[in-house]
Amino acid sequence: MTITITAFERSPDGGKGLARDTRVRWALEEVGQPYEVRLVSFAKMKAPDHLAIHPFGQIPTYEEGSLSLFETGSIVFHLAEQHVGLLPRDRDARARAITWMFAALNTVEPPILELTTARIFEADKPWSEERLPLVKDRVRARLDMLSAHLGAADWLDGAFSAGDLLMVSVLLRLRMSGILDEYQNLAAYVARGEARPAYIRGFMAQLAVNAPAAS
Repeated sequence: MTITITAFERSPDGGKGLARDTRVRWALEEVGQPYEVRLVSFAKMKAPDHLAIHPFGQIPTYEEGSLSLFETGSIVFHLAEQHVGLLPRDRDARARAITWMFAALNTVEPPILELTTARIFEADKPWSEERLPLVKDRVRARLDMLSAHLGAADWLDGAFSAGDLLMVSVLLRLRMSGILDEYQNLAAYVARGEARPAYIRGFMAQLAVNAPAAS
């Protein structure tokens, strides 16, 4: 059965790999599954047929036969469960990898998204200048602990897993802020993720959609 995912017709990030469909593309490339992409506009995302797949009107979605999924964590977990390459075979290592998937999305990503909101959508507010350092401190508090856990290791728990895929995807959102560069081991960790052939293929596919047309 053909796998179809949805992605922005024109991504707000201009193809920098921050749109969440990049995470799903990366996972599909890691497990060697071909897929098709249905591009949707912001208006289309709120249309009834898209809302029937994603009740909150966002991207990406995942369709395979009669199965429809939304939320990147759910989609990546489904792929990791169905195909070899993203979860260890050992039971305990597998459980730990899944734990890191949850940690990436539930513990590390929220303060990073808060920083994005503060920098982009609240920059014109009169209280923005006072709030921004507090938001950055919350991000650093998470990164302090993550950096301490990672240490000199290549990946979070032994071999690369879906936990690393999601964690790298989350940390990539910090690149423009400069905060990631304060943590040498985390910056190197993200670079290792970006160097994986599967990531490069997924990133280039997302970039191709958003590349400026030749004049």
